[in-house]
Amino acid sequence: MVNYILQRAALALAVALTVSLAAFFLLNIATDPAYAIAGEEADPEVIEQIRIRYGLDRPLWVRYMDWLSGVLRGDFGVSYYWNKPVAALVAERVGTTLTLAFSALAVTICIAIPLGAMAALNRNTWIDRFALWLAVSAQAVPNFWLGLILIILFAVMMPILPVSGDSTWQHFVLPAFVLGASSVPPVMRLMRTGLIEVMGSDYIRTARAKGYRGRALLMRHALRNALLPVVSVLAVQLGQKVGGSVITESIFAINGLGRLALQSILGADIPTVQMLIFLFALVFVATNLLADILNAALDPRIRIG
Repeated sequence: MVNYILQRAALALAVALTVSLAAFFLLNIATDPAYAIAGEEADPEVIEQIRIRYGLDRPLWVRYMDWLSGVLRGDFGVSYYWNKPVAALVAERVGTTLTLAFSALAVTICIAIPLGAMAALNRNTWIDRFALWLAVSAQAVPNFWLGLILIILFAVMMPILPVSGDSTWQHFVLPAFVLGASSVPPVMRLMRTGLIEVMGSDYIRTARAKGYRGRALLMRHALRNALLPVVSVLAVQLGQKVGGSVITESIFAINGLGRLALQSILGADIPTVQMLIFLFALVFVATNLLADILNAALDPRIRIG
Protein backbone atom coordinates (compact mmCIF):
# COMPACT_ATOMS: atom_id res chain seq x y z
CA MET A 1 0.00 0.00 0.00
CA VAL A 2 2.82 2.40 0.86
CA ASN A 3 4.59 1.74 -2.45
CA TYR A 4 1.33 2.30 -4.31
CA ILE A 5 0.78 5.67 -2.57
CA LEU A 6 4.37 6.77 -3.25
CA GLN A 7 4.07 5.87 -6.94
CA ARG A 8 0.79 7.76 -7.32
CA ALA A 9 2.16 10.75 -5.38
CA ALA A 10 5.23 10.92 -7.63
CA LEU A 11 3.02 10.79 -10.72
CA ALA A 12 0.74 13.51 -9.31
CA LEU A 13 3.72 15.77 -8.58
CA ALA A 14 5.08 15.22 -12.08
CA VAL A 15 1.72 16.21 -13.57
CA ALA A 16 1.58 19.40 -11.48
CA LEU A 17 5.13 20.38 -12.51
CA THR A 18 4.32 19.70 -16.17
CA VAL A 19 1.25 21.92 -15.97
CA SER A 20 3.28 24.70 -14.32
CA LEU A 21 5.98 24.44 -17.00
CA ALA A 22 3.49 24.59 -19.86
CA ALA A 23 1.57 27.47 -18.25
CA PHE A 24 4.77 29.46 -17.62
CA PHE A 25 5.97 29.25 -21.21
CA LEU A 26 2.54 29.87 -22.75
CA LEU A 27 1.85 32.89 -20.54
CA ASN A 28 5.22 34.49 -21.22
CA ILE A 29 5.00 33.81 -24.96
CA ALA A 30 1.44 35.13 -25.29
CA THR A 31 2.07 38.34 -23.29
CA ASP A 32 5.11 40.52 -22.77
CA PRO A 33 5.35 40.93 -18.97
CA ALA A 34 7.31 44.20 -19.29
CA TYR A 35 4.59 45.66 -21.52
CA ALA A 36 1.92 44.53 -19.05
CA ILE A 37 3.75 46.22 -16.15
CA ALA A 38 4.53 49.47 -17.97
CA GLY A 39 1.08 49.96 -19.48
CA GLU A 40 -0.26 50.43 -22.97
CA GLU A 41 1.14 53.93 -23.59
CA ALA A 42 4.62 53.42 -22.12
CA ASP A 43 7.71 54.42 -24.09
CA PRO A 44 9.93 51.64 -25.47
CA GLU A 45 12.79 52.87 -23.27
CA VAL A 46 10.65 52.46 -20.13
CA ILE A 47 9.57 48.99 -21.20
CA GLU A 48 13.20 48.00 -21.75
CA GLN A 49 14.19 49.35 -18.32
CA ILE A 50 11.41 47.32 -16.69
CA ARG A 51 12.50 44.24 -18.61
CA ILE A 52 16.04 44.60 -17.26
CA ARG A 53 14.90 45.51 -13.74
CA TYR A 54 12.71 42.44 -13.32
CA GLY A 55 15.09 40.10 -15.13
CA LEU A 56 12.68 39.59 -18.01
CA ASP A 57 15.53 39.82 -20.51
CA ARG A 58 16.86 36.43 -19.41
CA PRO A 59 15.99 33.14 -21.15
CA LEU A 60 12.62 31.62 -20.31
CA TRP A 61 14.06 28.44 -18.83
CA VAL A 62 16.24 30.47 -16.43
CA ARG A 63 13.22 32.49 -15.30
CA TYR A 64 11.19 29.32 -14.84
CA MET A 65 13.86 27.75 -12.65
CA ASP A 66 13.97 30.95 -10.57
CA TRP A 67 10.19 30.86 -10.22
CA LEU A 68 10.20 27.18 -9.25
CA SER A 69 12.97 27.66 -6.68
CA GLY A 70 10.99 30.58 -5.25
CA VAL A 71 7.87 28.39 -4.96
CA LEU A 72 9.89 25.78 -3.06
CA ARG A 73 10.99 28.53 -0.64
CA GLY A 74 7.44 29.85 -0.28
CA ASP A 75 8.10 32.94 -2.43
CA PHE A 76 5.40 33.13 -5.11
CA GLY A 77 6.51 36.46 -6.56
CA VAL A 78 4.87 39.90 -6.59
CA SER A 79 1.64 40.74 -8.37
CA TYR A 80 1.98 43.26 -11.22
CA TYR A 81 -1.65 44.32 -10.91
CA TRP A 82 -2.03 44.68 -7.12
CA ASN A 83 1.65 45.26 -6.33
CA LYS A 84 1.40 42.78 -3.46
CA PRO A 85 3.00 39.39 -2.80
CA VAL A 86 1.06 36.68 -4.61
CA ALA A 87 1.18 34.55 -1.45
CA ALA A 88 -0.71 37.26 0.45
CA LEU A 89 -3.37 37.48 -2.28
CA VAL A 90 -3.86 33.71 -2.27
CA ALA A 91 -3.97 33.54 1.54
CA GLU A 92 -6.66 36.25 1.65
CA ARG A 93 -8.99 34.37 -0.69
CA VAL A 94 -8.29 30.65 -0.36
CA GLY A 95 -10.61 30.30 2.64
CA THR A 96 -13.54 31.72 0.69
CA THR A 97 -13.00 29.34 -2.22
CA LEU A 98 -12.66 26.33 0.07
CA THR A 99 -15.90 27.29 1.85
CA LEU A 100 -17.68 27.53 -1.49
CA ALA A 101 -16.18 24.24 -2.73
CA PHE A 102 -17.18 22.24 0.36
CA SER A 103 -20.64 23.84 0.37
CA ALA A 104 -21.09 22.88 -3.30
CA LEU A 105 -19.93 19.34 -2.54
CA ALA A 106 -22.51 19.15 0.26
CA VAL A 107 -25.21 20.23 -2.20
CA THR A 108 -24.10 17.51 -4.62
CA ILE A 109 -24.21 14.84 -1.89
CA CYS A 110 -27.61 15.91 -0.56
CA ILE A 111 -29.21 15.83 -4.03
CA ALA A 112 -27.37 13.17 -6.02
CA ILE A 113 -27.17 10.31 -3.52
CA PRO A 114 -30.86 10.26 -2.45
CA LEU A 115 -31.96 10.80 -6.05
CA GLY A 116 -29.74 7.98 -7.33
CA ALA A 117 -30.94 5.67 -4.55
CA MET A 118 -34.60 6.36 -5.31
CA ALA A 119 -34.00 5.79 -9.03
CA ALA A 120 -32.30 2.45 -8.34
CA LEU A 121 -34.94 1.23 -5.90
CA ASN A 122 -37.72 2.19 -8.33
CA ARG A 123 -36.08 1.02 -11.52
CA ASN A 124 -38.02 1.49 -14.77
CA THR A 125 -40.74 3.51 -13.05
CA TRP A 126 -41.67 7.17 -13.43
CA ILE A 127 -39.36 7.98 -10.49
CA ASP A 128 -36.40 6.44 -12.32
CA ARG A 129 -37.26 8.22 -15.57
CA PHE A 130 -37.73 11.53 -13.75
CA ALA A 131 -34.34 11.19 -12.03
CA LEU A 132 -32.59 10.43 -15.31
CA TRP A 133 -34.35 13.33 -17.02
CA LEU A 134 -33.33 15.65 -14.20
CA ALA A 135 -29.71 14.48 -14.48
CA VAL A 136 -29.59 15.07 -18.22
CA SER A 137 -31.22 18.49 -17.83
CA ALA A 138 -28.82 19.55 -15.08
CA GLN A 139 -25.83 18.51 -17.19
CA ALA A 140 -27.08 20.57 -20.13
CA VAL A 141 -27.58 23.79 -18.13
CA PRO A 142 -24.55 26.13 -18.07
CA ASN A 143 -23.50 27.48 -14.67
CA PHE A 144 -23.80 31.13 -15.70
CA TRP A 145 -27.37 30.63 -16.97
CA LEU A 146 -28.46 28.82 -13.82
CA GLY A 147 -26.85 31.52 -11.70
CA LEU A 148 -28.67 34.31 -13.54
CA ILE A 149 -32.00 32.47 -13.24
CA LEU A 150 -31.52 32.02 -9.48
CA ILE A 151 -30.63 35.70 -9.11
CA ILE A 152 -33.84 36.69 -10.89
CA LEU A 153 -35.94 34.31 -8.77
CA PHE A 154 -34.43 34.84 -5.31
CA ALA A 155 -33.13 38.40 -5.51
CA VAL A 156 -35.50 40.22 -7.87
CA MET A 157 -38.85 38.43 -7.76
CA MET A 158 -38.46 37.06 -4.21
CA PRO A 159 -35.69 39.05 -2.48
CA ILE A 160 -34.85 36.53 0.23
CA LEU A 161 -31.15 35.82 -0.44
CA PRO A 162 -28.17 38.09 -1.17
CA VAL A 163 -26.55 37.69 -4.57
CA SER A 164 -23.16 39.34 -4.14
CA GLY A 165 -20.44 39.19 -1.52
CA ASP A 166 -19.28 36.54 0.94
CA SER A 167 -19.70 38.05 4.40
CA THR A 168 -22.40 35.68 5.71
CA TRP A 169 -23.49 32.09 5.14
CA GLN A 170 -26.54 33.32 3.23
CA HIS A 171 -24.20 34.66 0.53
CA PHE A 172 -23.02 31.09 -0.20
CA VAL A 173 -26.46 29.51 -0.65
CA LEU A 174 -27.04 30.37 -4.30
CA PRO A 175 -23.44 30.01 -5.53
CA ALA A 176 -23.06 26.69 -3.71
CA PHE A 177 -26.21 25.39 -5.39
CA VAL A 178 -25.01 26.58 -8.82
CA LEU A 179 -21.56 25.05 -8.40
CA GLY A 180 -22.88 21.85 -6.83
CA ALA A 181 -25.62 21.26 -9.40
CA SER A 182 -23.08 20.58 -12.16
CA SER A 183 -21.82 17.50 -10.27
CA VAL A 184 -25.24 16.02 -9.55
CA PRO A 185 -25.66 14.12 -12.89
CA PRO A 186 -22.45 11.99 -12.79
CA VAL A 187 -22.74 11.24 -9.06
CA MET A 188 -26.45 10.40 -9.36
CA ARG A 189 -25.91 8.05 -12.30
CA LEU A 190 -23.01 6.33 -10.56
CA MET A 191 -25.09 5.92 -7.40
CA ARG A 192 -27.99 4.49 -9.39
CA THR A 193 -25.80 2.05 -11.32
CA GLY A 194 -23.90 0.93 -8.23
CA LEU A 195 -27.02 0.35 -6.16
CA ILE A 196 -28.74 -1.58 -8.96
CA GLU A 197 -25.69 -3.85 -9.20
CA VAL A 198 -25.51 -4.32 -5.42
CA MET A 199 -29.23 -5.07 -5.09
CA GLY A 200 -28.83 -7.96 -7.53
CA SER A 201 -25.89 -9.56 -5.73
CA ASP A 202 -25.94 -12.83 -3.83
CA TYR A 203 -25.43 -11.40 -0.36
CA ILE A 204 -28.47 -9.15 -0.75
CA ARG A 205 -30.59 -12.19 -1.60
CA THR A 206 -29.17 -13.89 1.50
CA ALA A 207 -30.05 -10.85 3.62
CA ARG A 208 -33.59 -10.94 2.26
CA ALA A 209 -33.84 -14.62 3.12
CA LYS A 210 -32.88 -13.70 6.69
CA GLY A 211 -35.78 -11.27 6.88
CA TYR A 212 -34.16 -7.92 6.06
CA ARG A 213 -36.48 -5.60 4.18
CA GLY A 214 -36.81 -1.94 3.27
CA ARG A 215 -34.72 0.57 5.20
CA ALA A 216 -32.82 -2.06 7.20
CA LEU A 217 -31.73 -3.87 4.03
CA LEU A 218 -30.73 -0.62 2.32
CA MET A 219 -28.81 0.99 5.19
CA ARG A 220 -27.15 -2.10 6.68
CA HIS A 221 -26.19 -4.05 3.56
CA ALA A 222 -26.74 -2.33 0.20
CA LEU A 223 -25.92 1.35 0.59
CA ARG A 224 -22.48 0.86 2.15
CA ASN A 225 -21.10 -1.08 -0.82
CA ALA A 226 -22.90 1.06 -3.40
CA LEU A 227 -21.23 4.18 -1.99
CA LEU A 228 -17.67 2.87 -2.47
CA PRO A 229 -17.18 4.17 -6.05
CA VAL A 230 -19.16 7.33 -5.25
CA VAL A 231 -16.73 8.33 -2.49
CA SER A 232 -13.74 8.36 -4.83
CA VAL A 233 -15.67 10.37 -7.43
CA LEU A 234 -16.64 12.93 -4.80
CA ALA A 235 -12.95 13.39 -3.95
CA VAL A 236 -12.27 14.27 -7.60
CA GLN A 237 -15.31 16.56 -7.68
CA LEU A 238 -13.89 18.53 -4.75
CA GLY A 239 -10.79 19.36 -6.78
CA GLN A 240 -12.96 20.41 -9.70
CA LYS A 241 -14.95 22.73 -7.43
CA VAL A 242 -11.81 24.49 -6.23
CA GLY A 243 -10.43 25.00 -9.73
CA GLY A 244 -13.75 25.47 -11.51
CA SER A 245 -15.25 28.28 -9.46
CA VAL A 246 -14.19 31.13 -11.79
CA ILE A 247 -17.60 31.66 -13.40
CA THR A 248 -19.63 31.15 -10.23
CA GLU A 249 -17.48 33.50 -8.14
CA SER A 250 -17.61 36.13 -10.87
CA ILE A 251 -21.41 35.98 -11.17
CA PHE A 252 -21.97 36.34 -7.43
CA ALA A 253 -19.00 38.71 -6.79
CA ILE A 254 -17.34 36.33 -4.36
CA ASN A 255 -13.75 37.29 -3.56
CA GLY A 256 -12.22 33.86 -3.93
CA LEU A 257 -9.45 32.36 -6.01
CA GLY A 258 -11.67 31.97 -9.06
CA ARG A 259 -12.48 35.67 -9.22
CA LEU A 260 -8.84 36.47 -8.48
CA ALA A 261 -7.85 34.34 -11.48
CA LEU A 262 -10.26 36.19 -13.77
CA GLN A 263 -9.10 39.61 -12.57
CA SER A 264 -5.47 38.57 -12.99
CA ILE A 265 -6.09 37.35 -16.54
CA LEU A 266 -7.84 40.59 -17.50
CA GLY A 267 -5.02 42.61 -15.89
CA ALA A 268 -2.24 40.56 -17.54
CA ASP A 269 -0.91 39.76 -14.07
CA ILE A 270 1.34 36.87 -15.08
CA PRO A 271 2.84 36.00 -11.64
CA THR A 272 -0.62 35.65 -10.08
CA VAL A 273 -2.07 33.71 -13.01
CA GLN A 274 0.96 31.40 -13.05
CA MET A 275 0.68 30.66 -9.34
CA LEU A 276 -3.08 30.09 -9.49
CA ILE A 277 -2.73 27.67 -12.41
CA PHE A 278 -0.10 25.75 -10.47
CA LEU A 279 -2.24 25.80 -7.31
CA PHE A 280 -5.36 24.60 -9.15
CA ALA A 281 -3.36 21.84 -10.83
CA LEU A 282 -1.88 20.83 -7.48
CA VAL A 283 -5.30 20.66 -5.84
CA PHE A 284 -6.73 18.68 -8.74
CA VAL A 285 -3.95 16.10 -8.78
CA ALA A 286 -4.08 15.92 -4.96
CA THR A 287 -7.79 15.09 -5.01
CA ASN A 288 -7.19 12.56 -7.79
CA LEU A 289 -4.47 11.04 -5.63
CA LEU A 290 -6.92 10.91 -2.73
CA ALA A 291 -9.43 9.15 -4.99
CA ASP A 292 -6.76 6.62 -6.04
CA ILE A 293 -5.87 5.96 -2.40
CA LEU A 294 -9.53 5.49 -1.48
CA ASN A 295 -10.02 3.10 -4.40
CA ALA A 296 -6.92 1.13 -3.40
CA ALA A 297 -8.04 0.98 0.23
CA LEU A 298 -11.55 -0.18 -0.70
CA ASP A 299 -10.53 -2.54 -3.52
CA PRO A 300 -7.28 -4.51 -2.97
CA ARG A 301 -7.32 -5.68 -6.60
CA ILE A 302 -6.18 -2.18 -7.65
CA ARG A 303 -3.00 -2.47 -5.55
CA ILE A 304 -2.30 -5.91 -6.96
CA GLY A 305 -2.70 -4.59 -10.50
